[in-house]
Amino acid sequence: MKTLKILILLLIIPLFSFSKDILKGYIFDNQKQPLIGASVRWEEAKTGVVTNEQGYFEIPATPEDHMLVISYVGFKDKTIHTHDFKKVLEIVLDESTELDEVVIEKSVPGTIKSRTALLNTEKITTKELHRGACCNLSESFETNPSVDVSFSDAVTGAKQIQLLGLAGKYVQTLTENYPNFRGTASIYGLDYIPGPWMESIQISKGAASVKNGYESITGQMNVEYKKPDHSDPLSINLFGSSHGRYEGNADANFVINDKLSTGTLLHYSNETATHDNNDDSFLDAPKKHQFNVMNRWNYMSGKYAMQVGVRYLQDYRTSGQTMHTLTEASVNKDNPYEISLKTNRGEFFTKNSYIVDEERNGNFALIFTGSYNDQKSQYALEKYNVYGSNLYASLMYETELGHEHSISTGLSMNWDKYDESIQLNQPIAHQPNEETTTGGYVQYTFKKDDKFVALAGIRTDYSSLYKEAFVTPRLHLKYMPAEWFNIRASAGKGYRTLFVMPENSFFLASSRKIEIEDNLKQESAWNYGTSLSFHIPINEEELTLSGEWYRTDFDNQVVIDMDSDPHAVKFYNLKGKSYANSFQVEVSYPIFTGFSLLGAYRWTNAKTDYDGKLMKKPLVSDYKALITASYATKLDKWIFDFTTQFNGGGRMPTPDATNPKWDTTFGSYTILNAQVTKNFRDWSIYVGAENITDYKQKNPIISPENPFGDTFDATMVWGPTMGRKFYAGLRYTLGR
Repeated sequence: MKTLKILILLLIIPLFSFSKDILKGYIFDNQKQPLIGASVRWEEAKTGVVTNEQGYFEIPATPEDHMLVISYVGFKDKTIHTHDFKKVLEIVLDESTELDEVVIEKSVPGTIKSRTALLNTEKITTKELHRGACCNLSESFETNPSVDVSFSDAVTGAKQIQLLGLAGKYVQTLTENYPNFRGTASIYGLDYIPGPWMESIQISKGAASVKNGYESITGQMNVEYKKPDHSDPLSINLFGSSHGRYEGNADANFVINDKLSTGTLLHYSNETATHDNNDDSFLDAPKKHQFNVMNRWNYMSGKYAMQVGVRYLQDYRTSGQTMHTLTEASVNKDNPYEISLKTNRGEFFTKNSYIVDEERNGNFALIFTGSYNDQKSQYALEKYNVYGSNLYASLMYETELGHEHSISTGLSMNWDKYDESIQLNQPIAHQPNEETTTGGYVQYTFKKDDKFVALAGIRTDYSSLYKEAFVTPRLHLKYMPAEWFNIRASAGKGYRTLFVMPENSFFLASSRKIEIEDNLKQESAWNYGTSLSFHIPINEEELTLSGEWYRTDFDNQVVIDMDSDPHAVKFYNLKGKSYANSFQVEVSYPIFTGFSLLGAYRWTNAKTDYDGKLMKKPLVSDYKALITASYATKLDKWIFDFTTQFNGGGRMPTPDATNPKWDTTFGSYTILNAQVTKNFRDWSIYVGAENITDYKQKNPIISPENPFGDTFDATMVWGPTMGRKFYAGLRYTLGR
C-alpha cells in the first residue's frame, strides 16, 4: 500500500518547470550513420548531454545560449551557431585525418547500452549478431552475458531463455513492440525467428513499462525485424554446418514511392542428419525442416503512419529412436520410441499512428495483432494436439506537458484460447483454456536536464478467467550526475497466467506422471533492481564498467515440482517462499585499434519451496562468466571473434532414494566458440566452430534403454547435448 501511495504521488507531481527551451538534433558521420555517445554542450557550459543509439540528443537552452560544441573520439570537434531552438538539427562530424588517411578509427560496439535510456536496456545490433552463426533467435545470445539459452529436454529441441535466474516465461517476449509467441508457441518460439531477419534485439531487465501490459516480471525482450523503408534492397544468407544443417535466407525491399514501401523475408532450413554420438539409441538432436515467410508494408503520409504485415511458418521435427540408432540388442527394436511435432503458424499485425500536436509530440497509436498456432505432437503412443489462438489490441496516446513533463495513457485487450486433443496413457484433469484480459494504464515521466529522469506508471486489468481485477504499479529512476556515470533503480509488480499443458507439453518426453492441482492462481511477483555504469576515458578510448543487482519475490507462483516425487511432475500453487537474486558485473575496453575485449560475471541464487522444503531451483547454473574478444583489421576487411563461456554447476531434481538414476548435482563446464569473417564490398564469407572442446552432457536421457519403463526421462538437461560443430556461411547485400 505504501508503494502504491508513492506511485500515485509521483503521478500527480505538480507540473513545475523552468523557462528553458529544448534544442533537439541528431549527430551523424559522413555516411549518415548515427554517432552514439557523442558529447553535446553549450560553449560556456562545463557539462552537457550525450547522444543515444539513434544519434539523437535534447539539451536545455536559455536565450544566452548560441554556440553549440559537439565532440566525439576519432572525429573533429565542431562548433555551430544556432538561435532557432525549435528547429531539429542534423549535424555531420568529419573524421580526424592526416595526409588523407584516418589516424583514429572509432568502432561502434555490437551491443549498445544506452547512457540516456531510462531503463537498463541492451540493444543487440546486426553487428553483434554477425559474430556467431546466429541461425535464429535462440542462437543470438552466445556472446551476451545477461541471457542464457538452454534446452527444455533432450529430444524435441525445445529451448528456453533464462534472465535474472528465472525461466524465460517470466520475460515478456515482444516482436515490433507487441506481445508474441505465447502459450504453445513459447516452447519453440525461439527457433521461429531467423537471425538474418532481425534488425536488432532489445533486452530490458527488471520491471518494464506498463505500456506493453502487466506480464513482464524479470524483463522484456523485443525483436525488431528489418524495415523495408531503410533496409537494403536485397540480402542473401546461406549457411551449412558439420551437423548436417543447411539453410537459406533472403529478404527483398522495395521503396515504391516516398510514401509506400514493402518487404518480403524468406527462410528455409533443414537438418536431416542422424546423430547418436553417445550410443544411447536416441537422436542427439531432432531432424528438422522449417519454412518461414513474411510480407510487410509501410505507409507514411504527413502526420499518419501505418505498418501492416502477415507471416506464415511451417516447422516439422522428428526425434527419438530410429532404425539407424537401434541395434539388435535393443529391448524395443521392433517398437521404437518415436517423437514427431508438426506446427503450422499464421500471424498478422497492423500498427497505426497519427500526430495530433507536433509542438508537444502528441500522438495516437493503435496496434492490432493476431495469431493461430496449430501444433500436433506425438510421443511414442501418446498424442497431444493443441490449437492456440490469440488476439491483441492496444490504443495509446502520449504527449508532452512541457519541456520536462510527459504523459502516456492507453487501453488494451488480450485474448488467448487453446483447444486441446489429448490421447495420453494417464488421465489429466481438464484445465481452463481461455482468458480475456482488458485494462488501461497511465504513465508519467519527469525529465530534468537529462540528468534526472523519473517514470511512474500504473495499470489495472480485469481477467475473465479469475473474475477479478488486479493492479500493476511500476517505478523507474535514473540519475546521471556526469557524462561518465549513471545510476538506475526500478521496482514494480508483474503477473502472468499459466496454461499448464500448452506451455509444458515437453514433459511428455518422460514417464513422469503429470499432476495438476485444481484452481491454480495467477502468478504474481515483485521485482526490484539497481544498476551502476561508468564510462571512463582512457587513451582516447573508453573503459566501460557496470554492475547490477536484481531480486524477484513471488507473491504466488505455479510451482513446477520435480523433487517431491522422482516419477512425477507436479503443478501447484506456491506454499511458502520463492525468490531469485541476480548479481552481475561487466567490463569492456578496446585495448588497441580494432581489438575489443569484454568480461562479465553473473551470480544467481534462485530458491523455491518444494513441498515445504526451500531449495535451489534445479537445472540452473550457480554462475556464468564470459570473455569475448574481437579483432577487426582496417576497414573491417577481416574480423576475428572468440568467446569463452564458464558455466557453474547446480542442483539436479531429487533422485529416487532407493534406486537413484542420476546425481544430486551437476558440475561446471566451459564452452569455446570462434569465428573468422572476410568482408568484401557487397558480400562476406564466414567460417566458425562452436563448442570447440567438444563438451557434452553425459547421459542427458535417463534410462534410454527402456523408454517405455517408469524411469525414462528426457527432461533432465543442464548442458550441451551435441558436440563440436563447424560451420560456414555467405552473406550478400545489394546496397541502395
